[in-house]
Amino acid sequence: MGIFSYYPHNSSKEDKDLEKKIFRHSLLFPAVFVALFWLVKLVEILLDTSFVNGGVFPRSMRGLTGILTSPFIHSGYAHLVSNSVPFFILLFALVYYYRKYSYRIFWQIFFISGICVWLGGREAWHIGASGVVYGLAAFHFTSGVIRNDLRLLTMSVVVVFLYGGMVWGMFPINPDISWESHLWGAISGVLLALYYRKYQIRREPYEWEKEPDEDEEDSGGELQADAPNESNLSEITTSGDAPVFAKSSYSSAIQTEPKENTADENGKRSEE
Repeated sequence: MGIFSYYPHNSSKEDKDLEKKIFRHSLLFPAVFVALFWLVKLVEILLDTSFVNGGVFPRSMRGLTGILTSPFIHSGYAHLVSNSVPFFILLFALVYYYRKYSYRIFWQIFFISGICVWLGGREAWHIGASGVVYGLAAFHFTSGVIRNDLRLLTMSVVVVFLYGGMVWGMFPINPDISWESHLWGAISGVLLALYYRKYQIRREPYEWEKEPDEDEEDSGGELQADAPNESNLSEITTSGDAPVFAKSSYSSAIQTEPKENTADENGKRSEE
């Protein structure tokens, strides 16, 4: 399976069958999340409503639940697509390489980034999954550097290249973008990569690591990869009464003062 292979190409049939099962399982978790993203948008359309007040509103009890719900809410199709693709790729790789640790890492990125936005973000409705996307990308990249793992580095660099605005998205350049979500997501990813640096992941040796030594050549031994270790593994800005929609490639937040029992007609959304 190319860059995603756990085992060397001369692995046994049992190992290859196991890899196929792991590969299929790794597709399921991100697929469920992306399906939920699109389901939420479909419900919004069918009900002719908006769920933006389900986002994070910093330092407000009303916006506290957004820590859990905001990644599922997007301002439009462009916003949704731009988050769905990298989210699926990066989460797939996390589950595939880190296995049982992957779920812990994912939920830590998910909640840490959301909590930090709630504590330190602008007074705005922050929506979108790009905080998690930034966290996953930063985790893979940092982990790849620490582990000297070319696969993780390559994958993260490709994502950053395809979504080149990711770096600039962490700075307060565009007021219509929830840069706080991007920044805290990236920080959480880096810190978690450092924390999990001693946790082993399955790794196929590179070609230059497969050179047999003299003892192996004399004994006719076959060079094998390291045995796998199972245990180690948004922003709508309103001017007066007329809302102005600001689009972004990543995520959203809506800026407004929260009011009791009122919708966000006068809110402001920044896209993550």
